[in-house]
Amino acid sequence: MSESFDIEGVDRITAGSVGEPGQRSFYVQAQAGVQTVTLLAEKEQVRLLAEALLQLLGTLPEVDEGPSPDATQLALDDPLEPEWRVGEMAIEYEDDGGNVEIVITEIESEEDASDIGARARFVVTRAQARAMAVQALEVVAAGRPRCQ
Repeated sequence: MSESFDIEGVDRITAGSVGEPGQRSFYVQAQAGVQTVTLLAEKEQVRLLAEALLQLLGTLPEVDEGPSPDATQLALDDPLEPEWRVGEMAIEYEDDGGNVEIVITEIESEEDASDIGARARFVVTRAQARAMAVQALEVVAAGRPRCQ
């Protein structure tokens, strides 16, 4: 079974890709202190996560979100050795702290559907969520145009 992660307050969260359009690999990466968690995702998963985050943030009352990460903080860190492949994703707003919770579960293996996949839970600020979502949409748009 793969390792699960529960990071209450991430220092950095991002999404990115490596490779040429049509051959790219997509990643979601979170960091807290010296711990970096890299997960392998599909392009559509990254796009849907970004859109869901922006939709959620658009429904919340406006507050000072604090400083937004700059572009250098949104680059993927090497080495890109994913812990596991992304399956389902969910997001939730935490009323008490004003943060966003991103929960990602590992895709079930085809060989053993009864195998319980790992889970990654990242609690991020609104500014981190917004910056990650904008970055992710830019990364997705940088590839080949979507089929009609």
